[in-house]
Amino acid sequence: MARLIAGRQLWEGDVADAGSSERRGRAVVLGASIAGILAARVLADSYEQVVVLDRDDLTGVLQRRGTAQGRHLHGLMERGRRIIEDLYPGVTAELVGLGAPTTEVLTRSRWYLSGLRVHPTSTGLTTVLASRPLLESTLRARTAAMPGVEIHAGVSASGLVAAPAAPDGARRVVGVRVTATDAATAAAIDHLSQEAPRLLQDAARLDGDATGNGQDASQGARGGAVIAADLVVDATGRASRAPDWLAEIGCDRPVEERIDIDLGYASRTYERRPEHLDGDLGVVVSTMPGWRGGGAIVLEGNRWHVTLGGMLGDHPPLDEAGFQAFASTMPVPDVHQIVTTARPLEDPVPHRFRGSVRRYFERLAAPPEGFLVIGDAACSLNPIYAQGMTVAAQQAEALAGCLHAGRADLPRRFYQEAVTRIEFAWQMSTNADLNYPGVVGNRTPRVRIMNAYIRRAHIAAHLDPTVARTFMRLANLVEPPSSLLRPPMVARILRHGFSASVPTPRTGASSVSKASPGTAAARASR
Repeated sequence: MARLIAGRQLWEGDVADAGSSERRGRAVVLGASIAGILAARVLADSYEQVVVLDRDDLTGVLQRRGTAQGRHLHGLMERGRRIIEDLYPGVTAELVGLGAPTTEVLTRSRWYLSGLRVHPTSTGLTTVLASRPLLESTLRARTAAMPGVEIHAGVSASGLVAAPAAPDGARRVVGVRVTATDAATAAAIDHLSQEAPRLLQDAARLDGDATGNGQDASQGARGGAVIAADLVVDATGRASRAPDWLAEIGCDRPVEERIDIDLGYASRTYERRPEHLDGDLGVVVSTMPGWRGGGAIVLEGNRWHVTLGGMLGDHPPLDEAGFQAFASTMPVPDVHQIVTTARPLEDPVPHRFRGSVRRYFERLAAPPEGFLVIGDAACSLNPIYAQGMTVAAQQAEALAGCLHAGRADLPRRFYQEAVTRIEFAWQMSTNADLNYPGVVGNRTPRVRIMNAYIRRAHIAAHLDPTVARTFMRLANLVEPPSSLLRPPMVARILRHGFSASVPTPRTGASSVSKASPGTAAARASR
C-alpha cells in the first residue's frame, strides 16, 4: 500500500535501501531494441520481474519494422562496446564467434573527414562489425536468459495507468495499457494482467483526478489489458508517444527541440572479394557541405554493407546506374569501386531521416514516479554520426547507477544523470549539422568558432597521428570534449590544420584514394 510521508505519497517500491541487492517488484520495458534491451538488462539486477514488450516479430535474426535504421550502416562506438561488454561479459567474443569481423579503428578501416583520410595509427579502439539484427538478437537472447526476464512480441502500448494525484500534486505511473496483435499473443501475456495487481489495487481507480472517469484501473479503461508495474520504461524510439501519455495523466509535456536536416540514404549488400579495399574491412566517408558521404563495412557472412547518403534533400537514387553515379561523387573512390565491381546481393533499401529530436525530460518540474524515457525516445541523433547505440548504452549505465542508490525519486535522478551523457553527443551532432548553410539553427559565436576549429582538426588528423588518435577516441566517446582543447593538442591542430587543402567538390569520382599522409605525417609525429 501507499504511505504518506511529509505530505508525499510514498510507494513500497520507493523504499529500497541504497545499494540493496534485493530484487523485487516488476518493471515493464516498452521496446525491445538496443535501448530497451539494455534497460531490461540493468533492471534485472534490481527487479524480480522484468517484462519487455515489443510490437514487432522478434523471431531469429531479422530486419524489423521498429528498427528501420537496422537496414543501414551501424556503428557501435568503443564507449558503447565497453559498457555492453561489462553488462554481458564475453559478448564481443560471442559476436566474433557468430561471424562478426573485428578490427582496431584506423588500422584495417579507413576514415575520411572533410575528404581527407585520417592517419592510419593505433587508437586502442575496437570495432565489432556486426549487423544491427545480429547485435540486437544476441543481446536479446542474453537478456531473455536472465532470471525473471520475459520478452513478448506482438504487443503495443496505448497509454499509461496513473494513481490519483498525491496531496502535493505529484503523480505516479502504476502500469501500462497494452493491446496484443492476435489471440495467441493475448493469451501469452494474460498472466501479466490477471495476477494480483498490487499497485492497481493501491491506485483504486484509473486517472480519476486527471480525466474524471473514475474507473477501476484493473478493468483496463479505454480498451486493452492493463499490466501493473512498479516502473514503466519507454524505449519505443523517436516515435514515442510519451509526451501525449504524460499529458493524458495530467503531467507536463517535455520541451522538444528539433534540428531538421532531411537526410536520405540507401543501403545495399554486396559479395566481398579479397581485393576490395586491399583487404581492409571498412571505409567511412563523412558527409560535409558540397560532398556526399557513406561507407562500406564487412559484415558476418563476408558481405559488404554499403550505405550512401546526402543531406537537405540530396538523396541517393535506387536504380543501379543512379546508385553508382551517386557513389562516384563522393570525395574518394573507395565506395564507388566496391559498388561497381562487386556482385549485389539485394536491391537498394532507402530511408529518410527528417531531423534530430531532443525531449528535455530533465527540465520537467515534477516528472511522475514510476515512469522513465530512454534511448531515441528521449534523444534521436543524426545517424551519420553513429552515436545512437552508444548513447543508449550510456543511459543504461546511468540507470544502473541510479538504481544502486535506491528507487526514491528515480525519474528525476535518472534524467539528471542521463543528460550528462546526452548533452555532449547532442552538441557534437547538431553543431556538425550546422555546418550546412541550409540547416536552420542557432549558430552562436561559440558554435562557429568550434566548427572552424574542428575543420582544422580534420586536416591535422590527416597528417598527425597524435591528433588522429585523440580525435577518434573523442568521436568514440572514450575521451572527454576537453581532449581537443588541451594546449599541446591545440598547438598540433593549429600547426598542421593549415598544411593541406580540403578537396573541392566536383562531379565524378575523386582521384584521391587512401590519401597517403606522406612525409608530413612523419614530421608531425616527432
